Amino acid sequence: MFTIDTYVLYVEDIQVSQGFYTKVLGCESRTLSPTCMEIKFANDTTLLLKQNSNLVPTSCITGGGTELSILVEDQTKLESLYQNWKNQSVDFAQEPKELSYGVSFVALDPDEHRIRVTIAMGLSA
Repeated sequence: MFTIDTYVLYVEDIQVSQGFYTKVLGCESRTLSPTCMEIKFANDTTLLLKQNSNLVPTSCITGGGTELSILVEDQTKLESLYQNWKNQSVDFAQEPKELSYGVSFVALDPDEHRIRVTIAMGLSA
């Protein structure tokens, strides 16, 4: 079985995206080059942001084609995170809503990549 350790998002402006992700996710970032930076998460997963103007080979993919998924323990944490991001003027594609797999909301980064926060059924403490 394979282990996926890095998710790559193509962004328009690396500085804007770096600021967004470090502020909203509360993580430190590391600059790998002027057009590439990474954020490491506690489970050794890496989010790599690459400025799309320097991609080789080029890509026509823009934001919104995929989602990052974040699981939280309970409704209180989900609502707290939603309110925190709302207070930071984060844009949302979906406010908290009960779906077939649990309560969820979808935030948008500056390139409109989707960040889904979910309480999955059976994970609530």
